[in-house]
Amino acid sequence: MATMQQTAAELRERVECSLREQGFQILDGAVTLPPELSKDSLRRLHATAVEHRKDRAKGGLHRKEPMLLGHLASGCEISPSEMAPRLVEVLPGTIEELLFRYASLHWSIPVSSGYGRRLRFIVVDDYNDKLIGLIGLGDPVYSLGARDQWIGWNAPNRQAHLRNVMDAFVLGAVPPYSLLLGGKLIAMLLTSETVSKAFRKKYGGSVSRIRQKTHDGNLALITTTSALGRSSIYNRLRFHDELLFQSVGYTKGSGEFHFTNGLYGAISEFAQQHSTPTEKQASWGNGFRNRREVIKKSLPAIGLSSRWLYHGVKREIFVVPLAHNTREFLRGEESALKPITHSEGAIFDYFRERWLLPRASRDQRFKDWTRDDWMLWQEEGG
Repeated sequence: MATMQQTAAELRERVECSLREQGFQILDGAVTLPPELSKDSLRRLHATAVEHRKDRAKGGLHRKEPMLLGHLASGCEISPSEMAPRLVEVLPGTIEELLFRYASLHWSIPVSSGYGRRLRFIVVDDYNDKLIGLIGLGDPVYSLGARDQWIGWNAPNRQAHLRNVMDAFVLGAVPPYSLLLGGKLIAMLLTSETVSKAFRKKYGGSVSRIRQKTHDGNLALITTTSALGRSSIYNRLRFHDELLFQSVGYTKGSGEFHFTNGLYGAISEFAQQHSTPTEKQASWGNGFRNRREVIKKSLPAIGLSSRWLYHGVKREIFVVPLAHNTREFLRGEESALKPITHSEGAIFDYFRERWLLPRASRDQRFKDWTRDDWMLWQEEGG
């Protein structure tokens, strides 16, 4: 039976080899990014983790792929002048949930399932009943310096009102709608009253597990981060004169994606055998709090620095206020939220005239795209 030292050495070697294969450099005992970092090189850094997610999903989705592809439009099936987007909430055990899972596998960075509370939507074109894009909301991280500074939070305010914030962990359009600037439409629909009402319906009146507080159902702010450095979709995105997404800074470049490419299982098994979870609230249950804690505990135990969680890939942070008094409400200075109300119809009318029709008239590439271009797995025997 292998000793702990042998197991640790083997795991350490696997981690180092994996990081180098992904394109990271290991210099002076630290993980560093390759020189001349571009969006293409960022995609390559994420490629291994993305492929791992596809491999894990294959067993459950492979045989359903032809049916799921049928929910995507080929370019010839789109009529920009007759496009009619509609938000559809994703419920467990539905075809919408399968479609959400399948479509998110095509993102250029690995998409998580979201944490804690979750609220997901697909956007459908009623003209042809095809998928336009995805919106996925989950619990925000507890501490995010740029967000907290923008709000003006102190620790008590954050503890009291973090429940009124959600984070968009997936947000974007699928082709061929993405070729018609559909990403801007999906981002704008994030601010629609449909999203706020669905949040209120799902969480209003619920009682928090830890603090035993009844949720008021108010969604005051959504945060999100760019996928690949500075965002060309979110920056300067307006609805008439209103700036929807406000850039507040960049992440510190830490996370777990570079360990979630087949390595995490081995790291988790090692942590279960050789590491102790951090003490926490009894009502949270036993075990490690999350993936980050598992990796952070394991790295020093195998002779590597926990600083290897810092991969250096910084993402632009955006805040999306949903009320006229978002900051005052989240600081506890005002008790009544004053929502900004945007209907789906009004948002699309603006998008159609501002971006969709002008783009469709000057760029016809969307017509060349076919749903088969998105096939992940070949038919058995094919």
